[in-house]
Amino acid sequence: MVGRLGCAANGKVYIVPITYAYDGEYIYGHSLEGMKIQMMRQNPNVCFEVDTMADMSNWQCIVIQGEFQELMGEKARTAMDYFIKSIEPYSVSETGVLSTGMNHFHQKNQSITKTVIFRIKINEKSGRYEKQSSTRFRK
Repeated sequence: MVGRLGCAANGKVYIVPITYAYDGEYIYGHSLEGMKIQMMRQNPNVCFEVDTMADMSNWQCIVIQGEFQELMGEKARTAMDYFIKSIEPYSVSETGVLSTGMNHFHQKNQSITKTVIFRIKINEKSGRYEKQSSTRFRK
């Protein structure tokens, strides 16, 4: 549900965690206007990383090279619907992303909310993992 988005522009590199949804073809996200959006507009080549870790001997990491694509209109509404449905099962906190207002977020005009809805077109994937049994810890 949380990955790290890397972008670069004007001699700066910026890495930030984002909540995302993945449909097998694209990675979807949203953000208010800010540094990462400005940088991705200037240079749409991005990197995205997701990892899981049980312990130092059991982990997985996937790195994606892709292209930032800003979505508007119907494409943005469809993407936001998918995003909300994807993360809804994980929203159990009162302060979680999905509040009463968030369920209707995508119906508002994007220019009023100043929210940017985007996807990352995946150009290249790579990954690593380590998996070892825990038998060495048995008494």
